[in-house]
Amino acid sequence: MRGLVMVAAALALAGAARADVVDANANGFQVKETVQIAASSAKVWTSLGQVGAWWDSQHSWSHDAKNLSLDLRPGGCWCEALPNGGGAHHMTVIFTQPAKTAIMDGTLGPLMFSGAAGHLVWGLAEKDGQTTLTQTYYVGGYFQGGLDKLAPAVDGVLTDQVGRLKRYVETGKPTP
Repeated sequence: MRGLVMVAAALALAGAARADVVDANANGFQVKETVQIAASSAKVWTSLGQVGAWWDSQHSWSHDAKNLSLDLRPGGCWCEALPNGGGAHHMTVIFTQPAKTAIMDGTLGPLMFSGAAGHLVWGLAEKDGQTTLTQTYYVGGYFQGGLDKLAPAVDGVLTDQVGRLKRYVETGKPTP
């Protein structure tokens, strides 16, 4: 029976995102998530640009992910419209190789209210109709109490988002 439970647990985790706080200190951190997606890199790339369809609404200022947009070209904005006519500019796209790499400059969530700066990197590698997405977020600068304190929470949120993206690409829905 114990063997069946272990097999069931392993199957449940198959394909799940691997996450890691690579480095963390008071002045910055690096987190990394890697996930295997059953789709071409072109489809994953297109889906990345549809951030409002897969991002968790609870991790947006408007609490509605449909207000998020992402223009995956240099100078493009990862922006959010707010219901009162306001908005947020979360990140700026600074480098792209379609279906391979996107690099964005900016901070997410409460990091916006600090002296921190960040780069979010999406790397895609396709093999045999499967795409490995590697997401790395580098953050450095000032945050009262130290950025290292935020690294685990940021890693957790980004791991959840990558899992939602995977489900969205593979099923058309970000949640099970």
